[in-house]
Amino acid sequence: MAKNLLIVESPAKAKTIEKYLGEDFTVKSSMGHIRDLDKGNKAIDKENGFKPKYIVSPEKTKVVKDLKDAVKNVEEVWLATDEDREGEAISWHLCKVLGLDEHTTKRIVFREITKPAILKAIQSPRKLDLNLVNAQQARRILDRLVGFELSEILWKKVKGKLSAGRVQSVAVKIIVERERDIMKFQAQPFFKVSAIFNVQNEQNKVVALKAELATRFEEQADAADFLNKCNGAAFNIEKIEVKPIKRKPTAPFTTSTLQQEASRKLGFSVNRTMQNAQRLYEQGHITYMRTDSVNLSETALQGIALEIETKYGSEYVHTRKFKTKKENAQEAHEAIRPTNISVQQVTSDRDQQRLYELIWKRTIASQMAEARLEKTIVDIGISNIPDTFLKAEGEVLKFDGFLKVYLAGKDDDDEEEAKGMLPPLKVGQTLDLNEMTALERFTRPPSRYTEASLVKKLEELGIGRPSTYAPTISKIMESNRGYVSKVLRDGVERTYKILKLKNGQVETTTDTEVTGAIKNRLVPSDLGMLVSDFLSEHFSDIMTYSFTAEIEKNFDNIAAGGQQWNDMIDEFYQPFHANVEETLEHADRATGERILGKDPETGRTLLVRMSRFGPLVQIGTTEELGDEKPRYANLRPGQSLETIEFEEALELFKLPKSLGDYQGHEVIIGVGRYGPYVKYDGAFISIGRGTDPLEVTKEQAIELIEEKKKADAPVGTYKGLPITKGKGRFGPFLKWNEMFINIPRRFDPETITQDEMFELIAAKIEKEANRYIHKWDDLKISVENGRWGPFIRFGKKSIKIPKIDGQRVTSEQAKDYSLEDVKKIIEEEIPDAFVKKTRKVAKKK
Repeated sequence: MAKNLLIVESPAKAKTIEKYLGEDFTVKSSMGHIRDLDKGNKAIDKENGFKPKYIVSPEKTKVVKDLKDAVKNVEEVWLATDEDREGEAISWHLCKVLGLDEHTTKRIVFREITKPAILKAIQSPRKLDLNLVNAQQARRILDRLVGFELSEILWKKVKGKLSAGRVQSVAVKIIVERERDIMKFQAQPFFKVSAIFNVQNEQNKVVALKAELATRFEEQADAADFLNKCNGAAFNIEKIEVKPIKRKPTAPFTTSTLQQEASRKLGFSVNRTMQNAQRLYEQGHITYMRTDSVNLSETALQGIALEIETKYGSEYVHTRKFKTKKENAQEAHEAIRPTNISVQQVTSDRDQQRLYELIWKRTIASQMAEARLEKTIVDIGISNIPDTFLKAEGEVLKFDGFLKVYLAGKDDDDEEEAKGMLPPLKVGQTLDLNEMTALERFTRPPSRYTEASLVKKLEELGIGRPSTYAPTISKIMESNRGYVSKVLRDGVERTYKILKLKNGQVETTTDTEVTGAIKNRLVPSDLGMLVSDFLSEHFSDIMTYSFTAEIEKNFDNIAAGGQQWNDMIDEFYQPFHANVEETLEHADRATGERILGKDPETGRTLLVRMSRFGPLVQIGTTEELGDEKPRYANLRPGQSLETIEFEEALELFKLPKSLGDYQGHEVIIGVGRYGPYVKYDGAFISIGRGTDPLEVTKEQAIELIEEKKKADAPVGTYKGLPITKGKGRFGPFLKWNEMFINIPRRFDPETITQDEMFELIAAKIEKEANRYIHKWDDLKISVENGRWGPFIRFGKKSIKIPKIDGQRVTSEQAKDYSLEDVKKIIEEEIPDAFVKKTRKVAKKK
């Protein structure tokens, strides 16, 4: 039996490490965090130094039991979670739950999962760094306090079921501000002049020499005037300048630069990059992937130099030591690099291998010689326009250096046109003009963020740390939040002018191009913009970039032992909470209302606003209508509360509209609270939120109707009632007697048999029969049996039943609860649950 138990946080990591340790060690995984803050507002004791209340996650109960059993059977326990604040916190929670002494338990750290690194760590264990634990704890507690209280405000002042977060809200603000910059932007035309000259090369073949005018013309007349002046002019080479230039390689990857480059070169999302990097790390292929350091160890530098010399030659070796520019790089990690630079193929998994190759190339290139180029700049004089020159530029690669392996990518707006080699030229040479063109171009708005460029911006502003970038971006893009989405949008056609001087004539023609197309760009929704504006108005500190960055520095200070974590939270929380109370009391409800004009048909106000079901257009205000209901219309895909115009809004009231009859029933197209639909024979058939209902044809509607008929056709009967199949948001299901039964993955919905359907229906009937312990339908209250024991359902909320003497309440005990007992438990969780609320009328702007 092993004498030592070593605990890590992931099974893959445990499997890799176990290969390197002898029989004296058993390696087990905690499967991540084993406990977290309790749910609800009782998780943090604000009156007693923000003392947190942690609970073991229900899904980790078995993991904890197994670990406790393992601890009893060994002489010593070692903790080997990741070497960052999150990893340190996992080790601390393990100490607390497993009854280990946090001051004496051995803690080992390593930056790569290789045999030498693991054995070296075993030889030099340390103790838990409680400063790192406190920094993580401060972040977790502060984020819970801010998220909990801001979300409550949003529920009451904007829309139900919304949420906010300290860092996520700032990230949304960055995207919203960029979108507003784009909305305000007015493209300005200008004319760019270029010329093509016919020149003979060394083989006496005529080749094209392209030259450009540095000056842009704002007006078409000025561009035309320039071309007319050039008509009949002589073009002579006035000056040739040749100068050497060098290109240096970029530093090896940090978390941020890896996410950016994987997005540019591989098309990976931030989350996809981190998932694959995590797997490569756990299998021992790369160093730790959450780092803001560009440093490489001496051993790594020696190995890289040897690999470069072996593969490419000694002239390609140039050892460099990069320095991290950030003042407070979190923990002294290395840059992300391969653990064995001589290995290029590490896995058959395509995503992991592609990411590994990217890391390998970047690491190798960082230690290679500079690329040497020769740049030639030619000034071409125009006889009719003194002191004005066309410029031709070319580059010749003299020594490829690091470019042999790798060239760092750029965001698409920064891409430069590659410059080729120029033909032989000499000063005084007269050039033969083939054609000169003045091409109309347009100024471009700022680019919308991609996931990768947003990471870059967060890093520049000092918001978040390597471990928080991916979760932050994933959070703001969650569909249930509805703040930001990754958008693919077709562009629109635009006409541009071409002025061309050729054969002594200046002619003007037009052509078209597509502009405004976007792919995988982050676009805020109307709701995201409204929430961001509301928070910026009432919580300006939290939404200020410098303030959020300052909080990160405070966490760094706690990690370094320079500040008590609860003092830092108290300093933040007291003014924040006072602001919350003030906002709840006095802030108006945010609707984003914008009046567009008067409806020509009724004379009533036409306006747009945010409703509980999303953005809409409305005809008629409360004052104008009295008891009459307003008319509503949903916005079409791509439309926004902030930019929709009067005529566009009126167009939306063409719905619902009739498409004619089909088999004796009218086919109607419309938009409801769940999106666009086809109504036929009393049934509503969803056509998907991404579809423009005004573009749906009768043929498309009939196709949907026939699909619905096929889907609703009974596939059997059970106890004399029909069984139908369908597919909903949670997957395939059976419907029987108004009851929905999920089809588990072990069954194929297409080939499920009658007996299998009967089995699922019978199980559902039995489950429903045992579901309710108490039920008060008129009050929307019930006590139900759940996976982890009885719980209370109040409306759509699930409420835990408090433990008795540390034990969960059983179904038998719950049967004895009266309605008053249940109400008391609900009121402890939701104090004003049974207080009659008076509806406030929102003030009109």
